[in-house]
Amino acid sequence: MKRFERILIKLIVIQFIVLLCSQLLIQQSAIKPYLSKVVQYEGVNKQTITEWLETFNQ
Repeated sequence: MKRFERILIKLIVIQFIVLLCSQLLIQQSAIKPYLSKVVQYEGVNKQTITEWLETFNQ
């Protein structure tokens, strides 16, 4: 049982680290256009950031 508990604790720690890394990645403004599917739906993936923001502000 101790072996199972150690494995479980390691998995929880790894999951927490992955969660933190993914949250930090999502918050990066340079990465957002690549993660957002709205960009594909709106058809603004070839525009500059200012044109992209103007499209969503309208």
